Amino acid sequence: MVRLVKLTLKEEHVQDFIEHFDTVKEKINAFPGCKGMKLLRDKQNPKVVFTYSEWNAESDLENYRKSELFGEIWPTVKQWFDQKAEASSTSVYFDGFLIK
Repeated sequence: MVRLVKLTLKEEHVQDFIEHFDTVKEKINAFPGCKGMKLLRDKQNPKVVFTYSEWNAESDLENYRKSELFGEIWPTVKQWFDQKAEASSTSVYFDGFLIK
């Protein structure tokens, strides 16, 4: 399962978000059931970022969302949002990435 989350940040808090993300990214990445994650930044609008994470199962994502770790991260970053976060849980229909 893939989770995509679009976050639109207040311009004055973009750097705060990036710095905070750098302190928690390895913890999220190591969370049980997380297969890996990426932080993407919109090239046209640098205050828009996306988190892309892969999970073994939807229950693993739910365990993360109910975890102490998420409970510490979300209130901090939520205050920096300019708009409500947009999240989608998806399944992979096609994966053409080649491992090199």
